[in-house]
Amino acid sequence: MKAIIVGSGISSLTAGCYLVKDGWDVTIYEQYDKIGGVTAQVEKEGFKWDLGQMLVEGFGPEEPVGLVFSELGIADKIKTVRTERAYVFPDFALYKPEKYDDFFWRREKFKELFPSDAKGIDKYYNFYIKMMGLATLGRKAERAGGLKSAILKLKLIFKLLPLLPKRNWSAQKMMESFFESEKLQSVFLTILADFVAPPSQFIGLGVPFINPEPSFDEDIPLKISKNVEHPSYRFVLGGMGSMVDAMVNLIKEGGGKFLVNKTVKKFIIEKNTVRGIVCEDGTTDKADIIIANGGAREILLDTIDEKELPEEFIMKVKDLPLMESVFMVHLGIDFDPTPFQKLSTVYYYGTYDVDGAIKECRDGIYHEGRHGFVIFIPTIFSPELAPPGHHALTVYTITPNMLNEGTWEEKKEEFTEKLLIEAEKVIPNLRNAKVKVTLTPEDFKKMIHVKHHAFGGMAPIMGKEAIPHETPIKNLWFIGSQSESGAGLCPIISDTARLIKSILK
Repeated sequence: MKAIIVGSGISSLTAGCYLVKDGWDVTIYEQYDKIGGVTAQVEKEGFKWDLGQMLVEGFGPEEPVGLVFSELGIADKIKTVRTERAYVFPDFALYKPEKYDDFFWRREKFKELFPSDAKGIDKYYNFYIKMMGLATLGRKAERAGGLKSAILKLKLIFKLLPLLPKRNWSAQKMMESFFESEKLQSVFLTILADFVAPPSQFIGLGVPFINPEPSFDEDIPLKISKNVEHPSYRFVLGGMGSMVDAMVNLIKEGGGKFLVNKTVKKFIIEKNTVRGIVCEDGTTDKADIIIANGGAREILLDTIDEKELPEEFIMKVKDLPLMESVFMVHLGIDFDPTPFQKLSTVYYYGTYDVDGAIKECRDGIYHEGRHGFVIFIPTIFSPELAPPGHHALTVYTITPNMLNEGTWEEKKEEFTEKLLIEAEKVIPNLRNAKVKVTLTPEDFKKMIHVKHHAFGGMAPIMGKEAIPHETPIKNLWFIGSQSESGAGLCPIISDTARLIKSILK
């Protein structure tokens, strides 16, 4: 049996690994000159950078991605270390204290900062534990088999019943039900700026999952109680490149092939069944199944004649809400940045007005770093990502996919300077970096072959449906961050693994 995989991002690599292990003939077509999509690393003059902060969820040994790597037999090749991030707001910072009595130290810090909301803070943390308990039960039900799985699913349904009245609440409404302070509400909602998802349009029951306590404390126990766990957050040693290498090597060892600089122009479809592909250079290839990863519009509308697709499906693809892009500056520096930023990952927020910042971004207005940015220093954990005595460092911020005035190419140098001026309020002398690489939305579009670069894929907007894996064309499957997997490495990897195993059955 033969499979063609379009695109070489992390979902494609996951699919390729499972297929070659099952004995399939696999060919992966990649239009760019590097394998890995947004998990590929940028390299220059001995420095390596990931495309953003890669503090990833669910990579522990008994967690969803860790279990996938174990199934594939590559867990020993992908080393991780638990780590944490911090948030810095305009008038206070949330760093883990050196000593604390309660592992929910953030709860106690919030009570200290917002005493009038103390009761609401306790209620929120009870809600947090309840939601993490439901997630734990869901994972157990998924991993169990037969009767045990059915019993666990019934328990899950029973525990969900009290939450039904709040199932349609937005994140904004949920936070208002807990806290009177608008500033405190914003603390739990600011991360939505990354998704460019207004708090009024993001599901309220999802708030605990975008504010997981272990992401702020690498030492916090992952088991809250017998039936409640929350996920670990980890850095992949050597960066994402080490993970990509392990998966690529597995595919090649299984006889899989990678063809780079090969853009798929069209799918060959006969009697509503996909039979093969046509590349831009005129070459063709045929397969039993095709698994496509990338932009939904590009994969499903540009390569398929719309007459082959149901109108309802076409409208779903066109209506898919996408996140916005990112402006990223990679630096190679010859000094130690840790006296100024001790953690590898810190989010610096310049505003509490999440709605206003998101609206500006949607309107094509770039804030030039004033609304906030992230500084990521991977060499704290992996010094091999820079020459001896140097550090690799990345500064980035969310930006519009397209500017309302001017172009990214015209403004590239100006915006690099302005973002680094903001970052130098934290770490001095960044503009004097030895090596500098700037990536704009236009660079990302070329990298992953899309017209609209969405940094995380589909925007998590209430009431909007993702594109299902199974397309209306027989034997054509759609995967990646714009599919029903959703955004984030953990759901993409684990969901792709589930899909491929179901196809193989």
